[in-house]
Amino acid sequence: MCGIVGYVGKKEAQDVLVGGLRRLEYRGYDSAGIATLDDNDEAHLARSVGKISELSSVLEKAPQTGHLGIGHTRWATHGGVTETNAHPHHAGDIYLVHNGIIENYKELKAELKDYDFASDTDTEVLAALIDSNYKDGVSLKDAVAKSLKRIRGTYGIAVFSPKEPGTIVVARLGSPLIIGLGHGETLIASDASALLGYTREAIYLNDGELAVCTKDGAEVFSLDLKHLDSKPETIEGNVEQIQKSGYDHFLLKEIMEQATTLHNTLSGRINPKLGKMHLGGPNLTEKEMRDINHVVIVGCGTAYYAGLLASYFMEQLVPDLTTEVVIASEYRYRSFHLPKNSVALIVSQSGETADTLACLREIKKRGIKTLGIVNAVGSTIAREVDGGTYVHAGPEISVASTKAFTAQVVAMLMFGGMLAEYHGGDPKLIAEYTRELSILPEEIEKTLNTHRETMEQLAKKYAKYDDALYLGRDTAYPIALEGALKLKEISYIHAEGYASGELKHGPIALIDDRFFEVFTILDNWLFDKACGGLHEVRARGGKTIILTNSKADIEADDIVRIDSPIKLLAPILLNTLQQLLAYYIAIERGNDVDQPRNLAKSVTVE
Repeated sequence: MCGIVGYVGKKEAQDVLVGGLRRLEYRGYDSAGIATLDDNDEAHLARSVGKISELSSVLEKAPQTGHLGIGHTRWATHGGVTETNAHPHHAGDIYLVHNGIIENYKELKAELKDYDFASDTDTEVLAALIDSNYKDGVSLKDAVAKSLKRIRGTYGIAVFSPKEPGTIVVARLGSPLIIGLGHGETLIASDASALLGYTREAIYLNDGELAVCTKDGAEVFSLDLKHLDSKPETIEGNVEQIQKSGYDHFLLKEIMEQATTLHNTLSGRINPKLGKMHLGGPNLTEKEMRDINHVVIVGCGTAYYAGLLASYFMEQLVPDLTTEVVIASEYRYRSFHLPKNSVALIVSQSGETADTLACLREIKKRGIKTLGIVNAVGSTIAREVDGGTYVHAGPEISVASTKAFTAQVVAMLMFGGMLAEYHGGDPKLIAEYTRELSILPEEIEKTLNTHRETMEQLAKKYAKYDDALYLGRDTAYPIALEGALKLKEISYIHAEGYASGELKHGPIALIDDRFFEVFTILDNWLFDKACGGLHEVRARGGKTIILTNSKADIEADDIVRIDSPIKLLAPILLNTLQQLLAYYIAIERGNDVDQPRNLAKSVTVE
């Protein structure tokens, strides 16, 4: 959730660190700070509560010079939001930034009686532990390695000391760290976006690894200090992808660019003339594909809802397939059973989601093949799965996920199409899904451009409400869940998603004129039943918005109809309208749509 940056090289470290922290703002944070080492080997520390702009104001009054430093954006876990609890932390000769949670910090703190602790954090305890081992000619590398062997929990850390100028030691366990290799400079970040524009060559640290970084590069070691080979990889993306490109917010940019990013997801993977879908990454033999009869899809939040929608499509395509969609934070602690011929789809935009990663590892222990549906190249999940597919949606900066949802659904659908080929699925249905996929990017672009202004006007009408229900049947049900999530994330309106058939089982008791309801109604065999739920809500004074691809007469307060040849994948089109509605309602309410309160983009702790 928090962000780490580090720099050693020729440039002024302060400028690189603050710039890197700005690129990591989307991860969510409530305080920030940097520590640098000047040319006289004197350390300087600056911290502030609030946005990076507050830290910049502090640095304007007392600028730091020097060519080495570390920086951090903190999301409070241990201790409140105060300048004292902000990172970097300092103990003796140690300056340290840390992502993760040290579970045994209290017992370690009790042992470190020679230190006066100023903060309430677990991180300051780790800094003191390293300093306590940094004595009598011990190197910083050795002190860090010895200390980390005492730790229970997770960490991504960057450490420096004035006693070893020109060196930053980094290590990770459960929290990502990337080392960018430049010409005469080395950069450190918890996310590759902070490295764009400086270098395209990077080392992705694995769990249990430590690295010594200087301006000339990095050496990687195990915690037993055995030298490890580390092959640099190429960072995907470019600086333009992490800029707003004329949009007011990243969220609107990412909604509107879904047609382009979906082209990237589909490129080389479908053949509409032959009615075929093909993914190159599952790493499964033909026999393994034929034997699969159970798919478990694991995700959190939007990734979970993407999996739920994809499961409907996969069940239609593969007649003998059982699908199970699970919430990672629950599944990791359940006594679950997976049949022998199962495969697990591990879905995560960042590829670092802590609960999803824990599920992946538990599932692998049970001998089940795992496939990653991941956006971030080089991420931990992408490295640990047996095979998988990058969705190629490009950097998603806004906390609320939009284009990644669309890409994840499509990637899982294509896997379902491949399975169908091996399981004797209906060739006509496979071909129809393939045809719709081939025109989906253009239909998304048309839908967004046609209805953007309409959704903006609807937002002005409904932004005053504090409660909402989203309802749908069949493949519109996962869309209802996702629509409600988007609204609550960025508008702070209490919103719930339900299957329309569940209205009579409780939610209908809530309906009155203080609520508004969003019905996604599909032009399919359940159209009349979906309208039945609509009538029940209207009879009780609910204010109804209908999103539909049907031309039939429907009575509602507001109706938005899309005109598209797409039928099977219509929920994806209608979901883009929900994204716009949530965005414009949040704008109308004056919220920070890219960085909503209390949320983080990459949830790397429980």
